[in-house]
Amino acid sequence: MPVFTDQLGRTIELKQTPNRIISLVPSQTELLYDLGLDTEVIGITKFCVHPDKWFRTKTKVGGTKQLHIEKIKKLKPDLIIANKEENVKKQIEELEKHFPVWISDVNNLNDALYMIEAVGQIVSKKNEAEFLIKKIESAFSELKAPNIKLQTCYLIWKDPYMTVGGDTFINNMMEHAGFKNLLENKTRYPEVTIAELQTANCQLLLLSSEPYPFAQKHIDELHTQLPNTKIILVDGEMFSWYGSRLLKAPAYFIQLQKILPRRH
Repeated sequence: MPVFTDQLGRTIELKQTPNRIISLVPSQTELLYDLGLDTEVIGITKFCVHPDKWFRTKTKVGGTKQLHIEKIKKLKPDLIIANKEENVKKQIEELEKHFPVWISDVNNLNDALYMIEAVGQIVSKKNEAEFLIKKIESAFSELKAPNIKLQTCYLIWKDPYMTVGGDTFINNMMEHAGFKNLLENKTRYPEVTIAELQTANCQLLLLSSEPYPFAQKHIDELHTQLPNTKIILVDGEMFSWYGSRLLKAPAYFIQLQKILPRRH
């Protein structure tokens, strides 16, 4: 019986290639689709918006942090794919009493590539996963680091404002994109005040499209308090989704780099 080790060092046993899969992580749902699965995926979360046809047709099992446990049990999955950060530990512990649960833990690009490889092996799409990894690596190799990195803060939430620390996947993507995270000495998702940004001489403020839906009105509000800071809206999926969407991230980052000082 094949044994698979997840990114927390836990092991699961599968009698055969899973064909009743529930994904509790949006970026990993999209990955399963891009690896060539379809009918094998029987349940997703309400935040699994890619691909659109799955979002419209697949059974929803709640949100990433508010799962419908009984609904999942009735679906009788033979594999659940979860994530340490995006899902609630107590809920996952309940599910793993009944089903094999493979948990990812992704904090940088290397972790993401390992996750893609591991998921590919579990669902018998090893070749497809390896091909995807090579394409992602090639795309990221096209990124050129600017000589000057803007002092940058990336906001994910409002009331209170929350940002990202140096041990997050988003921080790693910021580094690849050529930004210097002002809060890289912090961990996870700390609160930050406008006064702190003023004192720290924040040169660039990135307002993410998710999980809080920042919009132009927020740029206008913040500009009055941070008149010397460049403030822009960014696609949160490009910074925080660690599945096959990584293929699209480098090209997006190259476009963002146009706001940086010209390289010498």
